[in-house]
Amino acid sequence: MNDLRPRSVPTTSQLPPGRLSLEPVLAALVADGLLAEADAERARKGSAQVRSLDAVHPLVLVSNLKLPSARIAGAELGLEALTEWLARASGHAYLRIDPTKIVVAEVTELVSHAYARRHRILPVEVTPDRARIATSEPMATDWLGDVQRLLRREVELVVSNPLDLHRYTMEFFGVTRSVRGMQDGADTASNAPTFEQLVELGRSGEVGADDHHIVHIVDWLLQYAYEQRASDIHLEPRRDVGRVRFRIDGVLHKVFEMPPPVMTAAVSRIKVLGRMDLAERRRPQDGRIKTRSPGGREVEMRLSTMPTAFGEKCVMRIFDPDTAFKDIAQLGFDADEAATWTELTNRPHGIVLVTGPTGSGKTTTLYSTLKQLATSDVNVCTVEDPIEMIAPELNQMQVHHQIDLTFAQGVRTLLRQDPDIIMIGEIRDLDTAQMAVQASLTGHLVLSTLHTNDAPSAITRLLDLGLPHYLIASTLNGILAQRLVRTLCPHCKVPRAIEPEAWASLLPGQDAPPPEDACGPVGCLECRNTGYFGRIGLYELMPITPRLRTLVRPDMDLAGFTRAAVGEGLRTLRTAGAEKIAQGLTTVEEVLTVLPPQE
Repeated sequence: MNDLRPRSVPTTSQLPPGRLSLEPVLAALVADGLLAEADAERARKGSAQVRSLDAVHPLVLVSNLKLPSARIAGAELGLEALTEWLARASGHAYLRIDPTKIVVAEVTELVSHAYARRHRILPVEVTPDRARIATSEPMATDWLGDVQRLLRREVELVVSNPLDLHRYTMEFFGVTRSVRGMQDGADTASNAPTFEQLVELGRSGEVGADDHHIVHIVDWLLQYAYEQRASDIHLEPRRDVGRVRFRIDGVLHKVFEMPPPVMTAAVSRIKVLGRMDLAERRRPQDGRIKTRSPGGREVEMRLSTMPTAFGEKCVMRIFDPDTAFKDIAQLGFDADEAATWTELTNRPHGIVLVTGPTGSGKTTTLYSTLKQLATSDVNVCTVEDPIEMIAPELNQMQVHHQIDLTFAQGVRTLLRQDPDIIMIGEIRDLDTAQMAVQASLTGHLVLSTLHTNDAPSAITRLLDLGLPHYLIASTLNGILAQRLVRTLCPHCKVPRAIEPEAWASLLPGQDAPPPEDACGPVGCLECRNTGYFGRIGLYELMPITPRLRTLVRPDMDLAGFTRAAVGEGLRTLRTAGAEKIAQGLTTVEEVLTVLPPQE
């Protein structure tokens, strides 16, 4: 077993063994050139106002004073920078805790909650022969020998932010305690609760409200997902253990596991919050939750449940107002595209379509556009299935097939509501397409979506639905096809040459050389070692010019129409992706995963 006592490092001043206190930390920061003596004196005076110095970590005290760094002009000594310094000074690795990479049920088995709090430690990884433990007190290791003997594993110490350490210690042990409490009170002999058991759990619509364990688990999941920038939460029941996964930047990450009875109760709690039928487990259901983010903003969640072999699967889609409503420039349009899109959507009448597969950002584009169009002198109405984001500026109607309120019937109703702008959630059939055309012919601007691979394909899709070609040509203003691609993490991306073969696969038939400013992924703490952070849109914007209108015919040649559109200035999705690669924003591999197949 390795000797994990703090090793000596080349610093001017050594920290004394034992729990950290303010005076030695300030002296070491001054000696190492991170803090000026005058600022250290300010910290001493500021700490005199703190009632109990022992209760507050000295790095937190220093960071709260926002003292300037003596090494970097204009920079402050933040808590993360101080933690990295402490790791170097103590001779241990620095770790920024990523909660999505921690198997909570495993690490909370290693030590008790009280022990972890007392020594300011938190296990973050466990394997058969090694345990990694984060600490904010690397000089106080009197507990280390006992833990090594207890675990019978090699222990690796890492240094982490004291605030993160405290917070995740409380959350991880708290949710584990709730899971155990719920499991102890549940009938663990039955992995698939019977109908009567589920109704009893609900107790006339108060499921979870009478069980603080389940309330705590669900509340933690919602807050946890929001903080991790998740767009979706998946609760997936299995025979032995259910799993919870978050979709972050388009990729699913497993973050937690629950015993089957706890998973069942958690889904029931979510169904109650979404005003869904608790007793019905055989049919899919939809619901909605409105909650508040930690910052106080309202966040909407759309719920969907589905019966599976091991119970109900629940998916919650998170609609953050900051994500759903963006400025046009923030969506990823370049200057020319933004100007063209603004011109198309500011016309008094006509149809503008947004196309792309599920998850390509169509909703965000439409809501962001409607947000800008919905001024006080304009009546903007929508018919959606379902309403994905409540916006006070819009008059929104939801489709209800049970009472024959379809998209087409909804548009008929909206036309009697004196609208200026109508948004149709999706054109799925001929009736809806005909109503969209009628609305545009009577002087309304209509925005809607289609599921097609690219912009030119939207016209053939409308023809396939049965819409006459002359109506398409006379009413269609423009079509926007889009995709979302992950962007390279700005904290760790590095310049990387692109292989000519890869570039040729992106732009077949073109002799342009690969760009010189391309970058590639590396992986760091900020991006969870994926190399990517966030997403950006790729856009194929096709205004319907007079020449293109003449080419809309019942027997239209799609390939010929596409060539004509390119001649009119259409920038394809492949070209848009190539430009984002040349700007160092993403990679060839990432763009190729979202593009339609080359015909």
